[in-house]
Amino acid sequence: MEQVKGVVKHIVLAKFKEGVSEEEIEKHIKDYANLLNHIEHMKSFQWGTDVSIENLHQGFTHIFEVTFETLDGRSAYVAHPAHVDFGTAFLTILEKIVVVDFVPTLVKL
Repeated sequence: MEQVKGVVKHIVLAKFKEGVSEEEIEKHIKDYANLLNHIEHMKSFQWGTDVSIENLHQGFTHIFEVTFETLDGRSAYVAHPAHVDFGTAFLTILEKIVVVDFVPTLVKL
């Protein structure tokens, strides 16, 4: 097995508080995506909603993925004032959040 070079993934699972409107969620998603314009270490941003048929989401409905080239880039993103400001606002509408960072590993068969 071999780690993919130059790729670090930052995954966020979000469970929103009851009563948070779709408009408010959309606003925060746009604000999250806009971090690409302020934090050079972010190489890509993607998001989506749960479409699993297994019903194991435990209320986590939205998934966000940010890609970086290095762990140092990820660390700079976490400490960046634009991210800190966004995170502070985002947390106010969340009931629960899970954040996982990883370096992908390829399995050669």
